[in-house]
Amino acid sequence: MLIRALNAVFTLAFLGFTYVNFNDNDAWLWVSIYLAVSICCGLVVFNQYYPRVYLGLMAGYLFYAVILFFVKDGVWDWIFIYKMPSMVEEMQATKPYIERAREFFGLLIITSALLINYFASPKNIIPA
Repeated sequence: MLIRALNAVFTLAFLGFTYVNFNDNDAWLWVSIYLAVSICCGLVVFNQYYPRVYLGLMAGYLFYAVILFFVKDGVWDWIFIYKMPSMVEEMQATKPYIERAREFFGLLIITSALLINYFASPKNIIPA
C-alpha cells in the first residue's frame, strides 16, 4: 500500500516535470525521459511491475548522468571551477553548468524512483 501511494506521488510529480519541460530547447529528450518514468510509476499504482524496463531505463539515465557530470560546463565544472553557485536562484538557467547540474540531479531522482520500484517488484511477475 505504501509503495502504491509513493508511486502516485511520483507519477504526479514526474507528470508535472514533463509539463514544465515542454518549452525547453531539448523538450523532445526531457519530455520523453520524464514521461517514461511517469508511466512506469503510474503502472505500479495499479500493481503492474516491469523490472526489466526499470533496469533498461536506469542504465540509460545513469549513462546520460555520467555524460552530464564530465562534459565541459557539466557538474564537475559546476563543483570545482564555478564553486557550486545556487541552482535555484532563478528558474531560467542562463549558464550551461547550472542547466546541466539540474539535469544531472533530475536523472538521479528518477533513477532512484525506478530503483525503489525495481526492489519493490514481486517475485512472481510476468517478465516484460
